[in-house]
Amino acid sequence: MAGRPEPDAEGGGAPPVEYRADELAAKAGITPRTLRFYRERKLLPPPRREGRIAWYDEHHLARLRTIAALLARGHTLGGIADLMAAFEEGRVGRSAAELLGLDTMLSTPFSEEEPVRLSPEDLADYFQGDVTSENLADSLDIGYLAVEDEEFIHVSRRLLDASSALVKEGIPLSSVLAAGRELRRHTDVIAGVFSDLLRRHVLAGDLSVTDADWITEKLERLRPLAKQVVEAELGLALDRRVRSELDAWLQPPDGAEGHGAGGAQTAGSARDAPDTPPSTGS
Repeated sequence: MAGRPEPDAEGGGAPPVEYRADELAAKAGITPRTLRFYRERKLLPPPRREGRIAWYDEHHLARLRTIAALLARGHTLGGIADLMAAFEEGRVGRSAAELLGLDTMLSTPFSEEEPVRLSPEDLADYFQGDVTSENLADSLDIGYLAVEDEEFIHVSRRLLDASSALVKEGIPLSSVLAAGRELRRHTDVIAGVFSDLLRRHVLAGDLSVTDADWITEKLERLRPLAKQVVEAELGLALDRRVRSELDAWLQPPDGAEGHGAGGAQTAGSARDAPDTPPSTGS
C-alpha cells in the first residue's frame, strides 16, 4: 500500500499519494533493480527524503511510464535522458513536453513492457549462441536492443522471452528478427488506424491541457478495447492462414499423392512406423 505523509493541519485536504521505491516499481511494472538503474542514469528526479526513506510521487510514476512508452517506440535510454534533460533546462517547448507526457500525467502507455538489462553472456544464453554481429546490428536497428555501458537493454521482457522460445524451437534468430521488423511495420499501420479513430472522434474539437483528466479516463476505457480487437483479429487471421496451409498440404496438385488419408502416408504414420528392413525377395 502506498505510503502517505500526514495531512497538513492548516491546509487540510487529502495529501498527495507517495510511494516507497518497491511500491513505485510495482506500480510502474518494473523491477526495483530497473528503478535503481534509472535513478543512477538520472532519468528520474530525486525523491523526497524523510530520514532514510525515499518517497516518490505521481510525477515519478508518470516519468517511468513515459520512459516505457519511449522505449517501446525504439528510443534508447541515452536519447531519452537527453530529451528529459533538454526539457528540464527549458530547451524543449511546453507543447512538445506535454505530448511526450513529461509535464502532465496524461495517460498510462498502451504498452506494458518491462525493459531487461542483460550482460553479453546473458544475451548469448537467451539465444543459444545465435548472437552474431549481424543479428546484433538488426536488433539495434529495429529498436529491440540499446547499449548502455558494457551491457544491453532489451525493450521488452515479453518480446525477449518469445524470441528466445522461437529460437529454441529451431527458428534462426535472423528469421525471428526479420519477422519482427515486418511485424513492426504492420503494427505501426494498425496503431495508425486506432490513432485516426482517436483523432477524429475523441480528440477532435478545442481541447487543452485542462482536459487531461477527461482524456485520461477516456483512454483508460479505450486501451483494453483496442488490444481486444487486435488480439481477436489476429487469432481469426491465424486460423484462416493455418487452415489454408493445412488444406494445401493435404490436397496436393493433380497426379501427386496426398499426405492425408487418401495419400500414401500421413506425417504421423511415417513418424510412428517401425523400422522394417527391405524385402530381399527369393
